Amino acid sequence: MDALLMCGGRGTRLDTAVEKPLVELCGRSMFDRVVDALRDSCVNTTYAVVSEHSARTRARARERGVRVIDAPGEGYVADLGFALERVDRPVVTVVSDLPLLQARHVDDLVAAADGGSCTACVPVSLKRRLGASIDDSLVFDYRGTDVCPTGLGVVAPAPPESTPDSVSTSDPVTTPNSASTPDHSEPDSTVYLSTDDALALNVNRPTDIELAEDRCA
Repeated sequence: MDALLMCGGRGTRLDTAVEKPLVELCGRSMFDRVVDALRDSCVNTTYAVVSEHSARTRARARERGVRVIDAPGEGYVADLGFALERVDRPVVTVVSDLPLLQARHVDDLVAAADGGSCTACVPVSLKRRLGASIDDSLVFDYRGTDVCPTGLGVVAPAPPESTPDSVSTSDPVTTPNSASTPDHSEPDSTVYLSTDDALALNVNRPTDIELAEDRCA
């Protein structure tokens, strides 16, 4: 299975002097951290999805031997749809601002997906406890609990009637270490619910950098 590492955005909320994926935590860029986690996982090939907004990240990807997909830079959903048309599925998708990602997170999610689509989510209450920033537009209810996507997922092959860029971020649920039955309103998708602190820290604001550095190795 391959992976799409999404790193073509502007990163305006972080407001740093370098491109967002190249922000360093404990001496290593977020881009390098995610690449290393993917390489230690079951992923075979990683593609960095870049754009005109991330020219230096493109250069860093080539230095690391990471294949590059040049997307339009028109936003996450548009760039992901563009990239999905250029790789085989199922494929792992991950954002570059998830710097505490570990190989086991990827492997566990791929196992839970079992050839289908799967979105890793965390409870909003966990992010609040950590003091991490929350994008309210991504929050949705799952069985009475507010959850939000982490930016890590698996996208399955599109059914014949679907368009290549039809990607859901609020799908039914499969929780780790459980035998719960997915909600079949979206039979090709599940949500993998995690309470791991590492998956709850997306670096979107300066305060997130401090939180991640307190936990990075």
